[in-house]
Amino acid sequence: MKRELESLVTQMHSGGITYSEAVREFKKRYVLEVLASHRGNQCKAAKELRMHRNTLSRTIAELNINPLQIRAGLKRPPLSERQVSENRRARQS
Repeated sequence: MKRELESLVTQMHSGGITYSEAVREFKKRYVLEVLASHRGNQCKAAKELRMHRNTLSRTIAELNINPLQIRAGLKRPPLSERQVSENRRARQS
């Protein structure tokens, strides 16, 4: 992982990305990952991030993260769009 990070930092530096842009992008990706792992639950995400829920909400707003998109991406598709297993099809026949 250390090599991957070093390579990424080198690419970002070579690409002219500023320090503040790099930090902002890292924060955004990290917060998104934690939110996704908690299915959009900000209270649980804040606890894992060891910050107050209000601080997480403010951070989400500053990074232009839409929590509704996170939750929408994690919802199960409607029953009509889910794959029906072979066993279920057999029972319906």
